[in-house]
Amino acid sequence: MKNKSALHESEGTHPSSEVNAVMAKKIRDSRRKETSIDEIFTRLRAGDKSALSQGITLVETNQPKQQEKAAQLIEKCLPYANNSIRIGITGVPGVGKSTFIEAFGVHMADAGKKVAVLAVDPSSSISGGSILGDKTRMETLVNHENAFIRPSPSGDSLGGVAKKTRETIILCEAAGFDTLLIETVGVGQSETTVHSMTDFFLLLKLAGAGDELQGIKRGIMEMADAIVINKADGENRKPAERARAEFRRALHLYPAKETGWQPKVLLCSAYYKEGISEVWELISDYEQKLKENGNFSKKRHEQNKFWLLQTINEHLKSRFYNEPEIKILLKQQLEALENNETTPFEAAAFLLQRYREL
Repeated sequence: MKNKSALHESEGTHPSSEVNAVMAKKIRDSRRKETSIDEIFTRLRAGDKSALSQGITLVETNQPKQQEKAAQLIEKCLPYANNSIRIGITGVPGVGKSTFIEAFGVHMADAGKKVAVLAVDPSSSISGGSILGDKTRMETLVNHENAFIRPSPSGDSLGGVAKKTRETIILCEAAGFDTLLIETVGVGQSETTVHSMTDFFLLLKLAGAGDELQGIKRGIMEMADAIVINKADGENRKPAERARAEFRRALHLYPAKETGWQPKVLLCSAYYKEGISEVWELISDYEQKLKENGNFSKKRHEQNKFWLLQTINEHLKSRFYNEPEIKILLKQQLEALENNETTPFEAAAFLLQRYREL
């Protein structure tokens, strides 16, 4: 009998079908455990940030089975929601939103508040990707034990506001976060949507940017509960003070708010952490005043109405575009449109009529 070479490779053993079945069961059990709604809910209610992230991921998914689980989780969380102040923050790119949010968030987190930042980032309409840079820019806040930051790609939502933001708000509140900062991308009509889902709407501005008066757009100014002029430091201090006076005069030209609140204009330097505590004091005064006159709960009712209508719109839109026959007809109508065989209005009327007949 010849000696076997040291390099000889013996034939491996093949696992039995019984072993494979056992392993497959373990994997299935593991997956079931990972996605257990009861477990996620229990951990989320205990303030577990990873469970909160899991829940938000469920909410953001477009897979039908995961959406069902998300709905179950939201239903469990609803009784524990609404115990927060929801603050919308907007401003044009370059105004210093991330710097302000970090300084503001750290100030409140240090004071014992539980702060959740929902930063809605612009998604690429071509690749579908998003620039999730806020976590890297808010290094101090993201590592704070009392803070949670969740950047969410906006996808194709109107104005860049993630359509799942309102469900995310409910999960954050159920997890014990009492101060929610909801940032808009500062373009299009995202401000209108965020204003409709928040209690306090804060507009960040810059002095000397050429928009003190010409850029005072009626819509955004009417929505603002406060204007904060950022970067009011060094050589910018005097221009910021002049801008504050101009904004104050402009605000008096607008009709009084139904809530009885008179919008204020403040200065701050988020970089140097100056004026941050004054902004929080102003928001606290606002919350107290509106709770006393009953308008805080009235605003919450308005938010719920808005969420109801938005949910219906999203559901109808999803059903329409996911209908197999409509997918085929839509493709045909787009080709007809390209060949000048129909108009956008005729094509839309045709598709909607066919949808109603299904």
